[in-house]
Amino acid sequence: MVSPDEALPGRSTPMEHVPATHAVLGTPLKGPWPDGTQVLYVAMGCFWGAERFFWQAPGVVTTAVGYIGGITPNPTYEETCTGRTGHTEAVLIAYDPKQTDAEHLLKIFWENHDSTTKYRQGNDVGTQYRSAIYWTTPEQEAAAKATRAAFQQVLTEHGHGEISTELAPAGEFYYAEAYHQQYLHKNPGGYCNHGPNGLTCPIGLLRQDEVPSQQSVLPPTT
Repeated sequence: MVSPDEALPGRSTPMEHVPATHAVLGTPLKGPWPDGTQVLYVAMGCFWGAERFFWQAPGVVTTAVGYIGGITPNPTYEETCTGRTGHTEAVLIAYDPKQTDAEHLLKIFWENHDSTTKYRQGNDVGTQYRSAIYWTTPEQEAAAKATRAAFQQVLTEHGHGEISTELAPAGEFYYAEAYHQQYLHKNPGGYCNHGPNGLTCPIGLLRQDEVPSQQSVLPPTT
């Protein structure tokens, strides 16, 4: 990971010409969103394919791609790809907590990339492709830690290694250039290295024949 002394300087002005609305959902890319909307950020390699999973998910208000978790303010795509901004390619997920929750969104996250390869997804190599979850609420933090523990057990049972996913509170999210937003909708044949990894992340209630039964992967609230 780049050090602050080695990071690119960036700029004080935000990315220009970011679309006002989502190309698929027709909702505001930057808000305002309906009251109660919550935002979660995930990174799972190239953000083109990652974003598509979430705009298709029930309860999602909007999605956008950008850069988070690093040092350089208002980076460009080219700068991020050098590995000298410290950011990872990420997806902003704004969702209605009455229709979905972080647990269900993170199920999609864990099941559709390799969370055990640090700084790499497939042939994409670099810190900008690292796996990460950045939360904005205590409930999201709890879901991130609980689903990580649950999925690690599944990985271990199938002979896979340790999860390298970064878990942290969300910092500043910088929107990516216009052409990256909803890229695979605009370019249906575009590059995508995402897909089911063949494993299931357990969430919600366990089956009656499992022990302990009737227990959520999330800790009790009282």
